[in-house]
Parts: sequence; structure tokens; C-alpha cells
Amino acid sequence: MTQDKYLARIAALLRKAEGTDNEHEADAYLQAAQRLATQESVDLAVARAHTAHREQRAAPTQRAIDIGEAGKRGLRTYVQLFLAIARANNLTCDVARNSTRVFAYGFEADIRAAEALYASLVVQMVRASDTYIKSREYTKELVPKEVKVPGSERYERRLGLVADFQVVGRPVHATTARLNFQDAFAIRIGTRLAEAREEARQEAVARDEASGSAKVGVALALRDKEVELLAHYRATSTARGSWPGSRPTGGYSEHSRRAGDRAGRSARLGGEPAIGGSRTAIGGSP
Repeated sequence: MTQDKYLARIAALLRKAEGTDNEHEADAYLQAAQRLATQESVDLAVARAHTAHREQRAAPTQRAIDIGEAGKRGLRTYVQLFLAIARANNLTCDVARNSTRVFAYGFEADIRAAEALYASLVVQMVRASDTYIKSREYTKELVPKEVKVPGSERYERRLGLVADFQVVGRPVHATTARLNFQDAFAIRIGTRLAEAREEARQEAVARDEASGSAKVGVALALRDKEVELLAHYRATSTARGSWPGSRPTGGYSEHSRRAGDRAGRSARLGGEPAIGGSRTAIGGSP
């Protein structure tokens, strides 16, 4: 028997001794615990600490994650990427109105997993968008723009006429292309992670049902976790209003969005999916 198992046995005897009102039973349990401890040279205090450590229950917490400096272009798409990762890792988030910071609420292991995955994916997103912009592929897409038809403004004013306009095609601006690329990248990452999370949930529930030991089933445990997180968020968050960055701004580029989606499909997600308890970031195949 390993020392860990001895510690568990001694701790169980101590719990019984401390949980009974019968003095004789308490004494018997204490003596049994002491004999076993003496045999294995284990201090009773160590056994109690072992129990406390094993039974210590993780509690939800919150952490501020810096996204970037105020005024930096593309912060909204960076936040969108983090939120996509956060949702797949059981986190609820508040966002600063200027998109410089995200406040993540959840279990410590899940927050660490989301941060690690974001640190990898944001580098991939920026690198892929840089490559796309340098390729100038986005300039092949023309967007309609109204241009005033040349004429005599004095004559138009005298007759009370409104100047005529014609629609011409202009190349997409590089900033518009980059923002659309990164937005589509973040959306695709969110889809992949959501699929990976659901697949992992189903596998965990299936294993639980197959084992036939549904004392506290995986599905119920996950539901309890969600309820606890929601209660923690409602009790802790001081956010008011909605994050303005969630609303689309700027121009639209279909070509850039398709390119960003492709990059999101091929991005490396890192760790394998896992459900419940400490784990690495959720990942999956495209």
C-alpha cells in the first residue's frame, strides 16, 4: 500500500472519530488511526492536512486580462478572439468599453487554459493577417463608392439642382481588410472550440453512463458548475451596459472574411479537449 493510501485510511479513521458523539467509538477510531500511523511513521497532523488538501474544493474567481493599449487598432477583434476562447472554457467575461481589458470569471484552471490558448492564437491571427495584407490580395475586391459627376457647381446652384453622382469601384482599404480578416478568424475559432467542447462533453457523459457508476453524473456535475459560475458572476460583476465593440464597425470585405475564415480553420488549437477539473485549453480538429 502506498503512503497516499495509508494517509487516506488514517484520515478516514480520524473523520469517523471526530464525527461521532459516542466517546467509546471516538476512542476506538483514534486508537486505530494512531496504530496505523505508528506502523507507517505517519504524523496524524500530516494525515489531517492530506484530507484537507484532497477535499479542498475549487471556488470560482476572477481575473483581469490586458488586451492592449488604448487606441491600438484591432483591439475589438482581439477581444472577440478571447471571448470565443472563454466561452469554450466555461468563462463569463466583462469587457472594458475601450476594449483594452477583459475581466474573466470562472475557475482558476479554466482561466489559465483560456489565457494560454489566447496567447497562442492571437499570435497566429496577427501573423496570418499580416501575411494577407502584404500579399495585397484584398485589393482585388472592389467596393462601391459614390463619386460626384464633374460639372458646373455655379450652374447647379442657380437652377437649384442636386449634383449627380455615379457609383465606381474602389479597392478595399487595408485597415478594413485586416479587421474583417481577424473578425472572421475569431468567429471560426469560436466555432471550432464550441464543437470540440460539445464533443468532449458527449464523450465524458458516455463514459460515465458506460461505467454504471453515476453517483454524481458528469452531466449533473457540469450543470452544477454552470449554476455556481452564474451565481458567482452575478454576485461579483459590477459591469453596466453592453460592450460597444460587439457591434460591427467600419467597412465590409467578403474576400478578407473568407481569407480569415480559412486561416481560422487551419490555426493550431494546442491542447486536447477535456471536461471537468484541471485541464489544458480545449482544442480540436477543424
